[in-house]
Amino acid sequence: MKFLLEPLTLLTFFPLLGVLAILFLKPEQKAAARWTALVTSLIVFVISLWVFFFSGLYDVANPDLQLVASYKWIHVAGWDIQYFMAADGLSILLILLTTFLSPISILSTWTAIEERVKDFMIFFLLLEVGMLGVFMAQDLFLFYVFWEFTLVPMYFLIGIWGGPRRIYAAIKFFLYTMAGSILMLLAILWLGIAGHTFSLPDLIAAGNIPANIQTWLFIAFAAAFAIKVPMWPLHSWLPDAHVEAPTAGSVILAGVLLKMGTYGFVRFNLPLFPEATLAAAPWIALLATIGIIYGAAVSYAQADVKKLVAYSSVSHLGFVMLGLFALNSIGIQGAILQMINHGISTGALFLLVGMIYEQTHTRELKVYGGLWKITPIFGSIMLIVALSSMGLPGLNGFVGEFTILLGAFGSEAIGSPWYAGISALGVIMAAIYILYMFQKMFLGPQGSIIEETKHHGHPVRDLNWREIAIMVPLILLIFWIGLYPAPFFNLIAPSVDKLVAALAIP
Repeated sequence: MKFLLEPLTLLTFFPLLGVLAILFLKPEQKAAARWTALVTSLIVFVISLWVFFFSGLYDVANPDLQLVASYKWIHVAGWDIQYFMAADGLSILLILLTTFLSPISILSTWTAIEERVKDFMIFFLLLEVGMLGVFMAQDLFLFYVFWEFTLVPMYFLIGIWGGPRRIYAAIKFFLYTMAGSILMLLAILWLGIAGHTFSLPDLIAAGNIPANIQTWLFIAFAAAFAIKVPMWPLHSWLPDAHVEAPTAGSVILAGVLLKMGTYGFVRFNLPLFPEATLAAAPWIALLATIGIIYGAAVSYAQADVKKLVAYSSVSHLGFVMLGLFALNSIGIQGAILQMINHGISTGALFLLVGMIYEQTHTRELKVYGGLWKITPIFGSIMLIVALSSMGLPGLNGFVGEFTILLGAFGSEAIGSPWYAGISALGVIMAAIYILYMFQKMFLGPQGSIIEETKHHGHPVRDLNWREIAIMVPLILLIFWIGLYPAPFFNLIAPSVDKLVAALAIP
């Protein structure tokens, strides 16, 4: 009983209660399935706020692991595997982002998902369990279980409720992720055999991995995480998955699942393999810089607005990787905050694209135009989100990108300010493709799709109250982080400072 009442255990597995309730519903009870999933995810969000801010159990100033739940799980033939969950400054914002975006994503499906609603809600709540587990697991074996578990519900969300090429996109997503995960599994097994434990804190404390072995283990873990980010040139699965996924799937994929990769680097690669990390930093910075420029350039070339937003993730997450491997406190803090910013801004973009797609059933930029006159609320919200995505000062994207570039510019580990200088061009390029998208959709003469929808008796309308309610929390966070980011940095800083001190960069 005590195990079930552990705060992080309750937070992680509470969505299973919603799954259990939905299982007893009939397939035709669509509204009941939607409301059950929404209420469940809202309760999980409230639990996360209580655990971290109102219970008195979590100390923001403490850099160590907190809310620890550690129980013996598997102990056989010298293998020590634990159920070990905890949280700290490296994970708290990602946990909160997961619980925040989940109810928003579910609410976005109200009219978008009409077929097999019961099944969709079950898979979505299962996905939330897996994502929360990834950000809390402190045993490598347990982490791998959660990591692989997330593949299954996401595979079905894309493969059943996706677009015309959904099967291709789902299989590609699954195979890419599995390929990297196998290498990570081999590295986890090596660490477990060598250290007789899979406990991450114990392995970090031992610190006895030879430098040459560190390199190979670093590469094995990095393969799984780089594919998930995704880093250039391992990104080709992402546009297909985003374009074919339903809107809620795209939101949670961009908002949370991609962050599992960047989180993996900061949680595992940096503290477990410090010497290999220092050696790899310039190379990771090079790949990140290429990804920033490449992602921005390819985004501008897209005719499909959803694919444009998808490729922008390659560019934005290139900034995150650059900040992480600056290996200084300001760079890593900026990178973690930018993970949150990307989840908010890109998630909001996918939601808005999904809202207009529901009405027009097309994402081709060339058929839009002049939307501002007939959808001023939609246009105003899109403008705010677009400006946040391109990093306008006063909005959330600027804070993260500025601190990342500041950290990269002065990084001893990267060794050259040129990475920061070239990456800064990505900010300018982001402004180009974002403003190009906005101009094509909202300004100029009215596009053909407006006349076409009128002809079919379903003219394009502005956002309704449900759609506005979905966007308001995201808009508030965009301004909050942009104007007053101090509370967010306060949550991150102690654990990041401890991590950087342990790296002992000369």
